[in-house]
Amino acid sequence: QVQLVESGGGLVQAGGSLRLSCAASGLTFSSYYMGWFRQAPGKEREFLATISWSGGSTYYADSVKGRFTISRDNAKNTAYLQMNSLKTEDTAVYYCAARFSRYSDTSYTSAKDYNYWGQGTQVTVSS
Repeated sequence: QVQLVESGGGLVQAGGSLRLSCAASGLTFSSYYMGWFRQAPGKEREFLATISWSGGSTYYADSVKGRFTISRDNAKNTAYLQMNSLKTEDTAVYYCAARFSRYSDTSYTSAKDYNYWGQGTQVTVSS
């Protein structure tokens, strides 16, 4: 079965950096778009970034553009989210998600677009 496992979360001071990883199994990783979302307590799940199956196309939410970078390594079946200049408002549970797509240059920004989800990893940014 398909499994997505996030790692790399933790506690960091404001202005610091973290890199999240999402290890995928049970799917042909190079055929799937990957996305990162987050959910803070009492808030809806928020789209952050998406990357095409080739890695050639990326798209970011305005709230993280210029601070976060999504990438992938198809040889390792892993997607990444590099997070720099972290702010206290970035505190949330971070999720990776996957969806199959035949298209190479599009963007999937809704949680409803994705078929598979990881269990999430907590990121806490202290002031």
